[in-house]
Amino acid sequence: MTDDLSDEERKRRLAELEVRIAAAKQELEPKPRVDATVDQAQLAWRMVIELVAGLLIGFGMGYGLDRLFGTLPVFLVLFTLLGLVAGIRTMMRSAREVQETQAAAEAANEDERD
Repeated sequence: MTDDLSDEERKRRLAELEVRIAAAKQELEPKPRVDATVDQAQLAWRMVIELVAGLLIGFGMGYGLDRLFGTLPVFLVLFTLLGLVAGIRTMMRSAREVQETQAAAEAANEDERD
């Protein structure tokens, strides 16, 4: 059996084969999941805890001030409402962070596909 190919031709074909194999391996590689970074249930519990923490801190501060000054539950109501507002703001900030993270991951996936 005689070989009609020269050494240079073999090297060129081998290099082309290696490039095709690398491309095939890259296509078969699993893509990272966007939702793997933030579990939705974990996010929901985080938001609930942030809201409840804001309410409890406001309630505690208001109750303490009412006891200290001997007033009607004026501070209790005021600080409970302020705690509610703070909890909602914290929830919104967390949701915005998650949304920005997911948008960045989707943009990275689109750039990878192009």
